[in-house]
Amino acid sequence: MVSTAPSAVAGTGDSSSTLHRVIGWKDAFWVASGVPALVLFSIGGIAATVGTPSVLVWTLSVLFGFIQAFTYAEIAGLFPNKSGGASVYGAAAWVRYSKFIAPLSVWCNWLAWTPVLAIGCGIAAGYILTALFPAEAAIRTWEIQLVDLSFFKEGLGLRLNSTFFIGAILMLISFGIQHRGILSTAKVQTIVGASVLLPLLIIGIVPLITGDVSMKAFEPFAPGTDIGTAAWDKAGWTLFFGGLFIAAWSAYAFETAICYTSEFRNPATDTYKAILYSGLLCIAVYVLVPLSFQGALGLAGVMAPGIVDGSGVAQAMASMVGGGSLITNLLVVMLILALMLAITTAMAGSSRTLYQGSVDGWLPRYLSRVNENGAPTSGMATDLAFNLILLLMSDYLFVLAVSNVCYIVFNFLNLNAGWIHRIDNAHVKRPWKAPTVLLGAGVVLAFVNAFLLGAGADVWGSGTLVAGAIAIGLVIPVFIFRHFIQDKGVFPPQMLADLSVDGKSIGQPKAGMLPYVALAGGVLSATVAYVIFWT
Repeated sequence: MVSTAPSAVAGTGDSSSTLHRVIGWKDAFWVASGVPALVLFSIGGIAATVGTPSVLVWTLSVLFGFIQAFTYAEIAGLFPNKSGGASVYGAAAWVRYSKFIAPLSVWCNWLAWTPVLAIGCGIAAGYILTALFPAEAAIRTWEIQLVDLSFFKEGLGLRLNSTFFIGAILMLISFGIQHRGILSTAKVQTIVGASVLLPLLIIGIVPLITGDVSMKAFEPFAPGTDIGTAAWDKAGWTLFFGGLFIAAWSAYAFETAICYTSEFRNPATDTYKAILYSGLLCIAVYVLVPLSFQGALGLAGVMAPGIVDGSGVAQAMASMVGGGSLITNLLVVMLILALMLAITTAMAGSSRTLYQGSVDGWLPRYLSRVNENGAPTSGMATDLAFNLILLLMSDYLFVLAVSNVCYIVFNFLNLNAGWIHRIDNAHVKRPWKAPTVLLGAGVVLAFVNAFLLGAGADVWGSGTLVAGAIAIGLVIPVFIFRHFIQDKGVFPPQMLADLSVDGKSIGQPKAGMLPYVALAGGVLSATVAYVIFWT
C-alpha cells in the first residue's frame, strides 16, 4: 500500500500557486493546434528514407494515434484535478505495482515533447536562413564545433552557428507568450492557429485539385529510394517500420490536448472533446499533406538537398501550389508561424507535465512553482534551458528519433494503464468511458508500438536505441532524489487526488501479475523485432 505525506507541497494551495480553471475544450483544441505542424518535422526525412510508401506510413500512424486517443480520453476523465497529460494519469495506474515504473511514464512523455522546442526552432531558423540568404552566404556556412558525439551517430555533435542564435530568439518568444498564463496562450494560439492551419490544408488540397499529384510518383509502391532495389523484402520492411516508428512522434501527438484537464472549466466534457476533435483535424492534415507532398515532388524531389534535414521543406511545399515568388514567400512565412504554433503547443504541454510530476511527487519540488498568471514558469524555464542545449545538436532528426524512443515507451505504459485503471479503479466515476473494443485495440497497439521500437529505431542511427535507453534511465536518480531524499519515502497527498478512497492510500493492486506480464510482453516484442531485423 502506497503511503503519503501529511503535508501539502508547493503548487497545490491557493489560487496563486495552482493552475487556473479558465479554459474550455475549444481553447485546448487551439493550444494543441500546433500538432498538425509537426508533420513538417519529419515529412522530408520519412519520404527520403521510406520512399513511395511514405504516404501509407503517415496514414497508418495517424489512425493508430486516433484509436489510442480513446484510451487517453477515458483515463484523463478520472483526474479532473490533474494536468500534465496521459503520462500523469498512467503513472497513477502503475504506482501500485512499482514506484520506479510509474515515473517512467511522466519522464518519457516529457522527453518526448520537450525536444519539439529545439527541433521546431531549428527548422524554423533554417526556413528563415534559406528564404533570406543564398546557400553560399557566410551567415549560412559559418560554424564552430563544440563537442564530438559521433559515437552515437557519425557526424553528430554540438555546434554553434546562425541556426542556434535565431532558434534561441524564437524559443524566447514562445516563453514570453506563455508567461501570461494558459488563457492568454490559448487566445494567441487561436489567432495564429486559424491563419497557419490554412496553408497546411492548401498544400494538402490544391495539388490534388490542380492535378499536380501524379500516380507515377508512387511507382514502384515499395520501400526504398532506389527504383531498382525498392521491394517489400527484409530491408524494405525495415525501412517501412522505421518510418512508422518516427511518424508516431508527430502523428500520435494530439494527445497533448488533455494536458490541461485541471485548467478546464468543465473537465467532465471538455477533456474528451478536446482530444477527439484534435484527432480529427490531425487525420485530415496527416493524410492530405504527405499525399500531395510525395505525389507532387516525386521520388527524385524528396531526395533533394534540404528535404531530409527539413530546411528546404517550406520552399518545396510552397512551390507545389504555384503562384509566383510572392505566394511562395507568403507560404514560407505562414509555415514558420505553423512551427511557432507547434513550439508553443510543446512548451505548454511539457511544462505542465513537469508541474504535475512535481506536485505528484515524481520530480523535484521546484517544478511545481507557478507565477501569478497560473503559468508553470519553473517547468517552462527547465524546458528552455534543456532545449538550448538540444538546439546545439547538428542532427535534429537524430534528436527526434531518440525522443521517440521515450515516446513509444510512454505510449506503451499508458495504453496498458487504461485496462489497469478499469480493474483497480472500477469504483471511480468516469465522465466518459471508451468502448471496450477500442480500449482493447489500444492495448494491441501498445505491443505494435513496442515492435516498431525494436524494428525501426536504429533506421535513424545505430545509436538511437542506446541513446534512448540512457535518456530514459536518467529518471531513476531524479526520482530517488525527490522521493527518498526530499519526501523521505512517502508521496504527497496530491498524488492521490481523484483516486483515494480514504485520503491516505490508493489501496491494494487488483490486477495481480498481469501488469508485469504486459511489461515482459513489451520487452519481448521489441527484442524479437530487433533480432529479426538487425541481427
